[in-house]
Amino acid sequence: MHTHTRRALLLLATLALAGTAITATAQARTTTPTLQPALNGERRTLNLPGFGNVAYYADPRGPGRPLILTHAVNAAASAYEMKPLWDAYAGTRPVYALEWPGFGSSDRPDTPYTPDLMTAALNALIDTLGTDVDVIALSLGSEFAARAALREPRIHTLALISPTGLGRERNGTQTAASTDGGAQLYARLNAVGDPLFWALRTRPSIQYFLSRSFRGPVNTDLINYALQSSAQPGGKYAPLYFISGRLFTTNALEQLYRPLRTPTLVLFDQDAFVNFDRLPDFLDGPDRRAVRIPDTDGLPHFEKPLEVRRALDDFWAAH
Repeated sequence: MHTHTRRALLLLATLALAGTAITATAQARTTTPTLQPALNGERRTLNLPGFGNVAYYADPRGPGRPLILTHAVNAAASAYEMKPLWDAYAGTRPVYALEWPGFGSSDRPDTPYTPDLMTAALNALIDTLGTDVDVIALSLGSEFAARAALREPRIHTLALISPTGLGRERNGTQTAASTDGGAQLYARLNAVGDPLFWALRTRPSIQYFLSRSFRGPVNTDLINYALQSSAQPGGKYAPLYFISGRLFTTNALEQLYRPLRTPTLVLFDQDAFVNFDRLPDFLDGPDRRAVRIPDTDGLPHFEKPLEVRRALDDFWAAH
């Protein structure tokens, strides 16, 4: 799941308003204090000053440079979105998977969620590891990873899967981000925050959005974990900042991607929520390459794991 389209937002807002009467019942039934592990690794936390605890998974086995995986941002995001890559590399090299503030097992306080906050979480994990790292980021997580790489020379390489910010705005969320930073849309959405979020986190809604990121059948385990993750207390806060566009960077190509001096790989094909019209402009810079993973829709590491791994291994071998 990536950026929601304007049509989907209007549909979900309508569902939310219509479903207000049943929200309290659903809320009482689904708030659970803990979340099952997303990955087969040790679940750790680091303290992010001014925010709280940020969760990450660790499997330090194996030689070589540590690999950090970062998931996308949506109403039900978690490190489970990176499970195929975790399973592929855990044990062959040190692997870590960060869960962005407000998602997964990280704290979910009612606080402003910003690109700088997300970037600080990734930088804090790199500080914890204290060494050079490779980073793989998914969707909007790519913008946070690129922002981190501009400040953190220990990011040795970046691999961006279906990144946002390399196309032209084509939906309400991205347009809101490029006008007033999403402030007005956030105010409107926050006014119906509870019913809107509970409409977003139903099984039909999650399955619908995931179906637009899969060319074939949607991964059932991913749906089930998304339902668990979105049911955590405080689960609405960060997604509302996402849906309103406040986690996007206006003109990310010029602000984040063009200034990169970190070797960068882009993996992409079709995507229902973002486009890659400006990818050729990004590839004009040094140490940049793109590999198309054909017949995929936003989550190629789930549908074409061997092709994704081959592209990654070739990229790392060159650096």
